Amino acid sequence: MILVLLSVRRFFLLFCCSFITCISRADSLTPPSPVGQGELMGQRFLTLNTIVRVRQIEVTRDTAHGPDESGVHTSAEARVFREAIEKAWPGARITWAFSWLALHDTRESYRELRELVVSYQKKFGDEITFIPGAYFSNMYNSREQVNQDLHDGLKRVSEIVGDGYRPKSVIAGFLSSDNLRYLAEKEGIHVCQGNIWSQYAVDNGDGDGSICYPYYPSREHFCKPARGVEDFIDVVNLDGWSVDFLCARIAGSKMVDGERWRSRQGVGPIETLLDMGTERGHKAMMATTASHFDDGFKRNGFGWVTCGWEMSLVEARKIYGYGGRNGMEGLSLWLTEIRKRWPDAKLITQGEFGERWRAHFKTNEKLDYQFVHRGCGIRASQEELEIRWFMNTDFRLALLHNWKENGTPKVIDFTRYDLTAKEPSDDQHSRNWSLMNRINQKGSRPQDQPIPLKELTAEEQALIQRHYPELFASGAKDK
Repeated sequence: MILVLLSVRRFFLLFCCSFITCISRADSLTPPSPVGQGELMGQRFLTLNTIVRVRQIEVTRDTAHGPDESGVHTSAEARVFREAIEKAWPGARITWAFSWLALHDTRESYRELRELVVSYQKKFGDEITFIPGAYFSNMYNSREQVNQDLHDGLKRVSEIVGDGYRPKSVIAGFLSSDNLRYLAEKEGIHVCQGNIWSQYAVDNGDGDGSICYPYYPSREHFCKPARGVEDFIDVVNLDGWSVDFLCARIAGSKMVDGERWRSRQGVGPIETLLDMGTERGHKAMMATTASHFDDGFKRNGFGWVTCGWEMSLVEARKIYGYGGRNGMEGLSLWLTEIRKRWPDAKLITQGEFGERWRAHFKTNEKLDYQFVHRGCGIRASQEELEIRWFMNTDFRLALLHNWKENGTPKVIDFTRYDLTAKEPSDDQHSRNWSLMNRINQKGSRPQDQPIPLKELTAEEQALIQRHYPELFASGAKDK
């Protein structure tokens, strides 16, 4: 009898150990499920995207500009990058986008790199997707060609990942409204990083004029939010980099007191960590993050910060110099500090975030984003200035004033979305796809001179007053 009991006990223990081992193995192979999937309001989100490519700017399938970056696109750089993120933010899920050449390069280094990234999708739940035309596909390709690139590129991603995988989003930099519509109606993808908010006179394309938070784009222009059913494209259009609202006023960059003031200063590493060093760069990144996770969170009901950290930047010093810095220390500091200051923040894939927003907002009807940002004192983020942004389906409006001197706010941007807009045609191949009409923040045209609200036309004031009557009340600048 005793021998029988011992045998049963031994069998039970072996069974439990085997069961626990199976669970442990399953946990290590199964990507974590999205927490609170579908929830948007009352949440803070960070999305972190990275680009895997061969050449710096792959404008078409067969044409590329800039340096050959294959030497810093290996499994070694990918591993350093991904392990740094996991260490600083356990459970984070990021988005990887492969260029056309990176998807098809037959060298062993790229085969290993693709396999490694696929393992991250299995292990962490990362998203793997495609980027057409290195952020500027429409600047160099016809809309028809971009659609074909999207179709073939996404198909290739599914083949590489296997198991019927399909990404939820695409990274594109800038993408025309026709191509966004194609993604929704033909490819069944409803999230796209399809605009780079405020970018003008930088790199190979311009696209100022949009809303900086998610919106459904118009069929007229990708920078314009849809204003009705007939104008609606069922794609959540996302910004690529959160930038300091004060720095965004600059057209490209300019030298001031021996330092370069750059419009893209925000959370991106090029204009912060690599340009200014870890300590100062990290401070600039945190200032931009706080603008969305503190005041912006209170005003909008949720907060969102997004960053594109190109994989070439992991060891960019080998190609571009950057004072011998690679920014990885700053990346770790930034992620660690975010978790410390906002422990509820979630670092999820671009597709997950876009789908959460889409589940909450079925149209643009209720869009009303507001931001108030005071300078952090680093370069163009002048500490004495305060900028207020208002964004809805009728317009975007920016007011700037010197808060230390209690100065009168002036309009530095009034972009109307109730006016007809038009993108460049395929035969133009223009670099400038911006949406500029009444007043634009870059100040690149004579009509862009800042003016008080009450110097706008009666019609313009009435349009703004319908949304924000408090702006015309006495003492409005103090609100």
